[in-house]
Amino acid sequence: MKDLVAMFKAAGDTTRLRLLLLLREAELTVTELTQILGQSQPRVSRHLRLLCEAGLLERFKEGTWVFYRVADRPDAASLAAILVSLCSAAEDSTLTADRHRLAVARAARTEAASAYFKVNAPQWERIRSLHVPDQDVEGAIVRLLGKERLGAVLDAGTGTGRMLEVLAPHIGRGVGIDISPEMLAIARDRLSRIGAAHCQVRLGDVYRLPLPDKSFDAVLFHQVLHYLDDPQAALREALRVVKPGGRILVADFAPHELEFLRREHAHRRLGFADHEVQGWFHAVGLKPLATEALAPRGGAQKLTVSVWLAEAPRAARGQSLGEAA
Repeated sequence: MKDLVAMFKAAGDTTRLRLLLLLREAELTVTELTQILGQSQPRVSRHLRLLCEAGLLERFKEGTWVFYRVADRPDAASLAAILVSLCSAAEDSTLTADRHRLAVARAARTEAASAYFKVNAPQWERIRSLHVPDQDVEGAIVRLLGKERLGAVLDAGTGTGRMLEVLAPHIGRGVGIDISPEMLAIARDRLSRIGAAHCQVRLGDVYRLPLPDKSFDAVLFHQVLHYLDDPQAALREALRVVKPGGRILVADFAPHELEFLRREHAHRRLGFADHEVQGWFHAVGLKPLATEALAPRGGAQKLTVSVWLAEAPRAARGQSLGEAA
């Protein structure tokens, strides 16, 4: 009751209500929020601090930028959704202007992301041309993760957020982690374009995930492990955040000899053999479930993409999943 009253008090201010409605629509920086509201940064920052203290917002740093978003906790998300629903029915000139300026801010972000992608797209396209079509890999990932709708999924090393886009219709909540602010800008724009408000991205290291224990139903590594110097350590960290009986999926290249990927694209490993990945699974305590090899048609310099699926240990007999978590 005390927490709920604090939330209502925090939301019961015109500026803070405007902030809450904006951040229900998108993750925004203080600079973007000051531009949308037309208020000074100290004033906006003070209101943001009060909303964070009440548990309605979350603050997170991404490089030199600080982003805000509506908190994940169910009570905060539910209250924000109710307020959005109530305000959507009201014809208010201030809220209409806020939505217009939010669209302008999003457009500026999209332009910046597109410019970065345009510069770097050629190298990505060259790699994509070497392996089986992306839709085949993505289809295999969705199928192996299961037909049942998943609650929470972590995309470790999300890059441009493509896998969150693919998985969005099949999951209740998605989180993407990446170490590159530039990639996260593209991912954030991608998710905004498709209206995937239940998916978010954060700056973070796959070796030290900024996430609580046993909080995800599945963890995905899509074309990530070949950049790492210690893939087994990344899998061990993924096991920490996945729930008992949850799934960990790896999609990466089979062994190959294309040295230019190492020289020009920072690939630390030139693919992985099946026994190597299975060995990592066993070493960290994962149970291998399935393996698929997706080979392209024709060409000596083509890459095979392998998909490995494993399961986290289930709760001990007599212990519920809730107790294990």
